[in-house]
Amino acid sequence: MTRIPLLDSKDGLTERQAEVFDAIVESRGSMIRPYEVLLHAPGLAQPAGALGAQIRYHGALSDHDRELSIITTARTHNCQFEWDSHIGIASDAGVNEGVIEVLESGSGTLPDREATIIGFIRELCAESTVSDATFAEVEGLLGTEQVVELSALVGYYTMLAFVMNTAGAC
Repeated sequence: MTRIPLLDSKDGLTERQAEVFDAIVESRGSMIRPYEVLLHAPGLAQPAGALGAQIRYHGALSDHDRELSIITTARTHNCQFEWDSHIGIASDAGVNEGVIEVLESGSGTLPDREATIIGFIRELCAESTVSDATFAEVEGLLGTEQVVELSALVGYYTMLAFVMNTAGAC
């Protein structure tokens, strides 16, 4: 049971909530759980939806790196909903089963590329910043534009995890 009711239909919504509901459904095909919580604050739900669409559908990160980053952030913040929602997408994007198993178990050996990205995300989530060495390693791998995008992706999915964890909806 959630602490905050999920707004999964337009029944009883304010006019503003209904407008945002329609925009989210139009952009994603259906209402999804993070927005069922965020819709309580439609002024937040709308720009969050726009940012999420940019990150998911229009960013510079490869599908592999984006989905690896999403499931890593989900696991870091114990957000089962995001993990479950993206694990199949990550697999389809080429994140191999061994990497997924390491993320699930919290231990094991990772290929260099995945280790660099996962290490960056874990450090960023734990420290709210990264060391110069971690930054240099990920920037050398991805370049500046994608490091900025990766940082924003982690922030976005952290926000979703915090909202859903608070609501009891993860």
